[in-house]
Amino acid sequence: MSGYIVTDQKKITSKTFQEMKQRGEKISMLTAYDFTTAGIIDAAGVDCVLIGDSASNVMAGNDTTLPITLDQMIYHARSVARAVKRAMTICDMPFGSYQVSREEGIRNACRMMAESGVDALKLEGGVEILDTIRGLLNAGIPVCGHLGLTPQSVHKFGGFGLRAQEEAEAQKLMSDAKALDEAGCFAIVLEKVPAALAAEVTRQVSCPTIGIGAGNGTDGQVLVYADAMGMTQGFKPKFLRHFANIAEVLTDGVGDYVRAVKDGSFPNADESY
Repeated sequence: MSGYIVTDQKKITSKTFQEMKQRGEKISMLTAYDFTTAGIIDAAGVDCVLIGDSASNVMAGNDTTLPITLDQMIYHARSVARAVKRAMTICDMPFGSYQVSREEGIRNACRMMAESGVDALKLEGGVEILDTIRGLLNAGIPVCGHLGLTPQSVHKFGGFGLRAQEEAEAQKLMSDAKALDEAGCFAIVLEKVPAALAAEVTRQVSCPTIGIGAGNGTDGQVLVYADAMGMTQGFKPKFLRHFANIAEVLTDGVGDYVRAVKDGSFPNADESY
């Protein structure tokens, strides 16, 4: 069994992210949606735990992130925040919770922070939501941006394909990133964009960038834990690497349990009162 040994147990914050970028240390981020999994991921040494609206897919089996509600995200975020001691916790604001108006976005964000106990929030979009982001920052809420493939806009994009391949979209992504950085976002997730563009954005903004399907030139990486740990069946995009095969381990364990129950060997005398 291999492990990443963490010697520094100080709580990671948005300030830590900035310090990591300045010294060239890559930032590791994984998603989690429940207490048990989050505790394991935190103890293993990850820098940041993202309570992603990908819970809509991973936990509820939806095809997109759109159906998950504010209440459901708060439930998942509270469960994760209770478990995580060292890593920074960031929660996605779900679809519909901040797009209607600046005031509603601030109100929902304050509720998420108060009821979940997470450290920061993540919002998808660029200059279109800049006023809302400024409002959150003015309210004292750390904000992580998200550009490129923004899954809440999947129907607008017509799918989950690579973004910013054309010059016009690449220029907009760059200007959006600079606007988010100047507004005060402590980090920006770049999803499914060309590696060269992500690296250039990383050079031109002062805040850290976190890539997913954006090459190795970003300041950090994020993956959905169920994908990275081999739990998700039939999903293997180019950017995904399997770091474990939990599906196989769990299947074998369940099979062993079923056999032990069927043949009467569980529980044995030592396992009985």
